[in-house]
Amino acid sequence: MTYDAIVVGAGPAGSTCAYRLARGGASVLLLDRATFPRDKPCGGGVTVRALDELPVSIAPVVEEVVTVAELRLRYGRPVERGSGKPLAAMTQRRRLDAHLVAAAVQAGAELRDGTKAQHVEAEDGRVVVTAGGERLDGRTLVGADGVNGVVARSLGLGGNQAVGVALEGNISWDKLERERYSGRLVMELGVLDGGYGWVFPKGDHANFGIGGWEREGPRLREGLARLCTEHGIALADLEILRGFRLPLRSPRASLARGRALVVGDAGGLIDPLSGDGMYEAFLSSRLAADAVSDVLEGRAQTVEPYAPRLTWALAGHLWASWGLKVALDRFPRAAFALAKTPPVWGAIEKVVRGELKDVSAARGLARPGLKALNVLARAAGNPGQAFREA
Repeated sequence: MTYDAIVVGAGPAGSTCAYRLARGGASVLLLDRATFPRDKPCGGGVTVRALDELPVSIAPVVEEVVTVAELRLRYGRPVERGSGKPLAAMTQRRRLDAHLVAAAVQAGAELRDGTKAQHVEAEDGRVVVTAGGERLDGRTLVGADGVNGVVARSLGLGGNQAVGVALEGNISWDKLERERYSGRLVMELGVLDGGYGWVFPKGDHANFGIGGWEREGPRLREGLARLCTEHGIALADLEILRGFRLPLRSPRASLARGRALVVGDAGGLIDPLSGDGMYEAFLSSRLAADAVSDVLEGRAQTVEPYAPRLTWALAGHLWASWGLKVALDRFPRAAFALAKTPPVWGAIEKVVRGELKDVSAARGLARPGLKALNVLARAAGNPGQAFREA
């Protein structure tokens, strides 16, 4: 059998892409080396703008909705921001991913979990995936198998310019005051170069984590211990402690070639400031499904138009996100002072909620503060400018 599309990786990007294609009538094979349900290290926050990109509701697996952001710089005085509207839905990857996989299967995708893809080929208008000792034929290929995935590695796609690292763990509400964190996300800025610490509330626990540039790896455990101390617990109180890597794409990286493309983490599609990849996963999966459908329905010969469409869609946000990231690294006090002002935070919140495409579209009182942040970003050598010029 030749499948219309083979999707390697059944995380959020892969499963939603498979769902869209199967709903459109395509024959879809969804592969993953893990057996579902399975867990993945992740903060588990899904912003409102990411929710808007979802083709199915995730209400059954949402455990908390946050409306308040609590921000601090280097464990100084906290500030609270929020309009009262939802900012993000909190879930757990074990539940979220299983829910999205089930939706893809219900839509008609064939799932083979517990099946590792060992090799892929894409040439002459066809793709071949070797998985579980079997050669599987397809008309198109979607790589959704993460930062170290076989699709990007075999086909020379993806390509990261930097990698972040993070360490996280969970603590039950028995050991932490639930009311203190209910309905809010906590972000501790400036505690590691290139990152921050966080506390995210979930149904029966809170998720504590810290991340930064790859060079910060040796300091992650110490940094997480300090975060715990600041919130009145001990590192030993955390359960399921685990680390993970965050790929950040180079503007010169290839996202598609011939009839193969990559989505989500496989393409390094991570927000450089927050480390969040959910919005990018769902956006890329939608655009990928469109590109694959164009090929299947004879409107295009390759899926390569996907790459410039995605680059354009993310350019403004990557410019702003990279800019604030490097500004916070190099000029932390000035950047934080500007970012926490109500007008600037209001613009950031509108982006998180999907009411603005990126902060460059903000008007009114936010403009002076955003312009000042842009000055800091340029002085810090904003690498995001390359995405606007790509």
